[in-house]
Amino acid sequence: MDGDPFLINVAGLLGDAPGAVRTYDIADAILPLPDELMLASPIEGTVRLSRTNRGILADVRLSTSLAGECARCLRPLATPIDIRLEEEFLPSLDLTTGRPLSTEEEPEVLRLTDHHEVDLEGPVGDAISLAEPIAPLDRPDCPGLCLVCGLPLDEGTHEHPDDDWDPRMEALRAFRPD
Repeated sequence: MDGDPFLINVAGLLGDAPGAVRTYDIADAILPLPDELMLASPIEGTVRLSRTNRGILADVRLSTSLAGECARCLRPLATPIDIRLEEEFLPSLDLTTGRPLSTEEEPEVLRLTDHHEVDLEGPVGDAISLAEPIAPLDRPDCPGLCLVCGLPLDEGTHEHPDDDWDPRMEALRAFRPD
């Protein structure tokens, strides 16, 4: 597979009987992502394409990591992401005549390109976006940031004077959770 690893020509597979399978390895792949997401490592994995009686079934298993920051202490981190995706692609052109096929019955179904290619860029990008964690942590017990100085609580001492104590909070000064 030369060029774009997420654009795979399946003209030969479409000519095979249902049940035929082709497997492709994805290595060191990069993909533009939406929503200001950034990859921390290249995408790796496999794509298994199976001929069905209607088109091509893509079974995609990929792994990568997203660059981000800890939701508590704001340290940079790389969050590992594993993707499992199964999508069926139907032809947009008749393989023998080259005439366009009707898409009215199933307008929402993914289609092969006019060159009989499976284009996985959109579905893989969407799957990575959906796998992004809401509040990633650099470790489960991350203590977060000091409310006074803003530095990570696990770095240095955080003995700050009480001079700036808000008088409205005086009743809470003696509060100690059980």
